[in-house]
Amino acid sequence: MDVNFELYKVFYYVASTLSFSEAANNLFISQSAVSQSIKNLEEKLNIQLFFRNTKQVRLTKDGEVLFQHIEQAYNLIKNAERTIDEIHSLSKGEVRIGASDTICKYYLLPFFKEFHKLYPGVKIHVTNGTSPKCVELLQQGSVDFIISNIPNHYVDVSMIIKKVQPIQDVFIAGMQFNELKNRQVSLKDLEKYPFLMLESKTTTREFFDDMIKEKNINIIPEIELGSIDLLVEMSKIGLGLTFVWKNCIKEQLKSKEVFMVHVKEKIPVRYLGVITHKHIPLSIGAKKFIELLY
Repeated sequence: MDVNFELYKVFYYVASTLSFSEAANNLFISQSAVSQSIKNLEEKLNIQLFFRNTKQVRLTKDGEVLFQHIEQAYNLIKNAERTIDEIHSLSKGEVRIGASDTICKYYLLPFFKEFHKLYPGVKIHVTNGTSPKCVELLQQGSVDFIISNIPNHYVDVSMIIKKVQPIQDVFIAGMQFNELKNRQVSLKDLEKYPFLMLESKTTTREFFDDMIKEKNINIIPEIELGSIDLLVEMSKIGLGLTFVWKNCIKEQLKSKEVFMVHVKEKIPVRYLGVITHKHIPLSIGAKKFIELLY
C-alpha cells in the first residue's frame, strides 16, 4: 500500500490533539488542508479514522489501532533526530525518564543534580506516573527509559530490566499504636489493626498483596492513597499502619514520629531497576544518565 507519509503526519497531529484546528496550527497549514489529508488517508486505507461532529472529534476503533502504531513510529523518528543532534556533543539534548514521584524524591534527586552538573545543556524531562503508566510510556516511545520497583508485572518481553539498587519495605505505625513498639509480632497479629495502603495497580501494592496472600493473611486497607508521603503523614497522626520503603521514613524515625513494626516473617527484598525497550535506541544523554546509576 503506497501512502504518502505526510498523511500519517497529519493524522498523528489530529489524533494526538483531537482537534483539526489545533493540528492545523501545529503544522502551519490550513484547516481545510488538514481535513483533505485525513479524507485522502481514509480513502487510501478504506477505513474511517474519526467520528466528527460540531462539538468534538473522536478516534474510531480503527483510528485508535492506527494511532498506537503511528505514535510509536513518530517517537522513534524524534529519537533518531535527537540522537543525530547529540552524536558529536552532549552540549544539548534531552533525557526523558518515567518514574513515580517516590522514586524521584528518594532515589533520583541526587542523580539529577550530578547529571545537570556534568551536562548542563542537556534537559532532564521527567514524567511521573504509576507503574502501568510508566510502562505504557515506554511502549509508546514517549520516554527513553523508566525507573521502577522490581518485580513489575506490567513489563513485557520487549523490555530489558537491569537492577540498580536493593530496597527494603517495612511496616510502620504512629505512637498511637505504642503497644506494637519494641516487640516482634506476626503478620496474623496485624490483621486486627487499621491499614493505610497505596492504591491498586502500583508495584508496591501488588507486592504487598502477593506477600500476604502467600501467607494466607487477610489485611484489607481502610484507606487507599496514591502517595507514599501522604501515607506516612496519615500514619503519623494515628489513622493506621502502613507499608513503605525504609528509605522514605529516615527523618520520621529519627524524630520518633513513627516507629517500625517488627514482624516475625521475613519481608523479601525488592529492587529498583532501569527498564529500557529492546527496539527503541537510547539517546546519548540517556546512556550517560544510566551510567551514573551504576
